Amino acid sequence: MADDRALIVIDVQNDFCPGGNLAVNEGDQIVPLVNRLMEEFGTCVLTQDWHPADHASLVTSHPGAEPFSTIEMAYGDQVLWPAHCVQGTEGADFHADLATDRADLILRKGTDPAIDSYSAFFENDRTTATGLAGWLRERGVSKLTLVGLATDFCVRWSAIDAAKLGFTTTVRLDGCRAIDLDGSLAAAMAEMEENGVELVR
Repeated sequence: MADDRALIVIDVQNDFCPGGNLAVNEGDQIVPLVNRLMEEFGTCVLTQDWHPADHASLVTSHPGAEPFSTIEMAYGDQVLWPAHCVQGTEGADFHADLATDRADLILRKGTDPAIDSYSAFFENDRTTATGLAGWLRERGVSKLTLVGLATDFCVRWSAIDAAKLGFTTTVRLDGCRAIDLDGSLAAAMAEMEENGVELVR
């Protein structure tokens, strides 16, 4: 087992699985594969969306706004999502079948009420780092494989950031599922490939 490889598991949480507040179609179906992959990597990181209840990205913080509408924030356009992955709620918990005991690190993101955070590496202002890159480098990791939810948002942003930060980056598409909002999946696939991310189908 190569010590320079890590598996990054993005947001396999109840609210992104069927029955959740921001359910990704078939989101729960990736869990058996993710569990198998976690046994194959020397380092495993789980990310967890962890929003305060008044987070600015949640439509419930904007009376009268429609879910999936867009507003302008200090850092750019922001989709207003249905309330999801609110700290301490069942929806924020990892899927019950996910083998969380195999994680070397659980990284909580989206904790700043004023900034959303899709990427495991940066907040959406694109300057505030989560610290994950340094943590991985301290462990000698240079090759990343990403799986999780959703392909076209948090996986996409995390993979592109990883590649830009110099990690050899692969996305296992069979270990992901997408929201596909207005063509977002096709755009995500193209953008990831343009940035040097290997997409394994």
